[in-house]
Amino acid sequence: MRKTNSAAGAHPAVRAYAHRGGSYHPEIEGMENTLAAFEHAVALGYRHLETDAHVTRDGVLLAFHDAVLDRVTDRRGAIADLTYDEVRAARVAGSHEVPRLADLFAAFPDVEFNVDLKSDGAVDALAEFLEATGQEDRVIVGSFSPARLRRFREVTRGRVRTSAHPLEVVAYLALPSGRLADLVTRGRVSALQIPHRRGLGPLRLTVARRSLVRKAHAAGKEVHVWTIDDPAEMAELLDRGVDGLMTDRTDVLKDLLLARGQWHGRNGSAA
Repeated sequence: MRKTNSAAGAHPAVRAYAHRGGSYHPEIEGMENTLAAFEHAVALGYRHLETDAHVTRDGVLLAFHDAVLDRVTDRRGAIADLTYDEVRAARVAGSHEVPRLADLFAAFPDVEFNVDLKSDGAVDALAEFLEATGQEDRVIVGSFSPARLRRFREVTRGRVRTSAHPLEVVAYLALPSGRLADLVTRGRVSALQIPHRRGLGPLRLTVARRSLVRKAHAAGKEVHVWTIDDPAEMAELLDRGVDGLMTDRTDVLKDLLLARGQWHGRNGSAA
């Protein structure tokens, strides 16, 4: 799965992910996971979009991060307890509907999606959607929940790329080689999608360490780090050899990658 660039002297290709559409870009702040946010990212030239999956009470798959509407919309209530018609009445940033995942796939047929399973109900709904629409090769699916990811892998029978859940990341951190970690995780991991660091104070652990990147690459896996908005931290991770960065500041990441000669998205508009 690792990306390469065969041009002589070219920098390694980097997957630049617009996290929830790049929701802290000054032009779209507060509009996370809306169609407008993703349109903005694609206009900048992004070819990789990150979003989340929940399902309504009547089985409609949504691109939405929280389990409830309260934080980012003008309505309240748990997604799982509401019908789609009730959810679509809510507005993000005053005027934007919560999009269906199908809306995003239809609107941007030439991009790849990273989808985070945020609820148990979203597991089968996403698997059914991908199979019914033939979109299984356009996604990487992840989850913090080992149970959700295990279920998703079972129902998709290995046809959809998945990232490592936390216990599988631990295997890559703890075991002496990437090939052994790949064996222990039964070859189910396509990419490690991880934070740069985890924890607080003296217990703060660097997860995206150089040794982990080396082990992942030895096993043919990519390493994607979330969610990085500071240019110095972006550069540090790129120097360490990571294959992808997820960011809310799509302008900052694009500018840095252009300066380093590592922007491999479309030219798009100015950041």
